Amino acid sequence: MKHVFVETNWVVDYCAPIHHRTPAATKLIEDASPESIQRHLPAPCLAEARSVIRVKFQPRQADTIREYLKWAKANARIEGQAEETTRRVLDQFEAAVKQDLDDLEPRLEALRAAAGLEIFPLNAAMLERSVSLATEKLDLKPYDNSILAAVLVRAHDLLAEGKRDLAFCELDSDLQPWDKYGNTKTTLARLYDEVHVWVYGDFTMTTPEPREGW
Repeated sequence: MKHVFVETNWVVDYCAPIHHRTPAATKLIEDASPESIQRHLPAPCLAEARSVIRVKFQPRQADTIREYLKWAKANARIEGQAEETTRRVLDQFEAAVKQDLDDLEPRLEALRAAAGLEIFPLNAAMLERSVSLATEKLDLKPYDNSILAAVLVRAHDLLAEGKRDLAFCELDSDLQPWDKYGNTKTTLARLYDEVHVWVYGDFTMTTPEPREGW
């Protein structure tokens, strides 16, 4: 069985308003067999994702477009039918986003019962590891530091149980063991290697490919 870690960015891509959801994020939990893939999510990611979604995906741009429509109509820059159609689409857009945001908590709750997904709390070992990571040359924000510690400690536990096929789907550049030019971040790469976790930069687990002999 393959064991795959995910974090906040996966929850956001899975639970965002429907037109923002990433098919690969949905596929990772809904299409893959629970018998072939076990996913692991640090518990703090649920609360963090809820906050991100509620702030990031508010339909604020709709009011900006309405202000333009008001100006365009007053200055004869838009036809009446076009204005009415645009306003109707904006109303539909806002209603759809509001409904999705109203359904956010039930969707997050459904994740807790999803087959093949382990949502694990931070324990004392993880908190201690987050402190020790502060002495590494990582330059991580406190939240990222705690998520990294959670992944490393849980991966260590899985290795102790005899699990070997471990991966981390990570879209956050801060926690990827390579920079924007593709150069290896030596310290971060070493930490993942120590617990035999291969890091992918997508949810399809295709790139980068594991190196020969991994």
